[in-house]
Amino acid sequence: MSSARDLPFFVSIPHSGEQVPKEVTWLQGLPEETLMRDVDRFVDTLYAPALQNLNIQSFITPWHRYVVDPNRTPDEYDADAVEGAKHPAGTHPKGLHWNVTTQGEPLIVSPMSPELHNTLVKKYYQPFHDLIQDMRQKLKAKHPHVFHLDLHSMPSQGTRFHPDPGEKRAEVVISDQHGTSAAPDFKDEVLDAFQQAGFQVAYNWPYIGGGITKTYGEPESGFHTVQIELNRAQYMDEDSKQLNTENLSAIQKKLETALSAIQSGLQKRLNG
Repeated sequence: MSSARDLPFFVSIPHSGEQVPKEVTWLQGLPEETLMRDVDRFVDTLYAPALQNLNIQSFITPWHRYVVDPNRTPDEYDADAVEGAKHPAGTHPKGLHWNVTTQGEPLIVSPMSPELHNTLVKKYYQPFHDLIQDMRQKLKAKHPHVFHLDLHSMPSQGTRFHPDPGEKRAEVVISDQHGTSAAPDFKDEVLDAFQQAGFQVAYNWPYIGGGITKTYGEPESGFHTVQIELNRAQYMDEDSKQLNTENLSAIQKKLETALSAIQSGLQKRLNG
């Protein structure tokens, strides 16, 4: 029987980081409710017991997504964010560099220099992706298929900047770029695991995945990536951005149940 660390399975958490480097002056001094507007706050905390107890390999960036968003592709920025960008102003307001929050609060007032953009990408974006790439290649050298979960959170209700304005959302959204980032059987295993753990689950609505699923989900080459969004109302006050400690243990147990089921399914594949 193979151990958990032998499984071709890992997770990434790209948006729970809250650190803002000194170079990013436009984020300094913002009110906490603005700075935390789109951070996947506490997602690392929620999954921590499951990742530790199940011995799952994980990658978590400490950097704030407004600095440079790991869930965007490297070309997703516009002239509002970077001087001389090839994409015109307004093309990527919530791109690699966020110009506004999902509530429309301004972040970047004047575009940064190309030199600063390159520095931010090199120091705070690329290292996270290098870790993912290295893990993918390490696992692929030993296994025909590699399985990857990209873990996020979402507002409980869509805003005017979302495709579902005013809609109340499911407790969990499973996304696979409309079936292109993972094999259907793996997606079904993930969806079933979260349902069996007691979550209300939606599929590819209102999220289909982001830059990470788009980049790393290559099922035809043996790489399977599924995005998971947790409804924030389950564990935090969305206005104050503070953790609801009364619900913490319960949701952590449900997440561990779901990940354990996924892990067991992969173990059966490996042993079969």
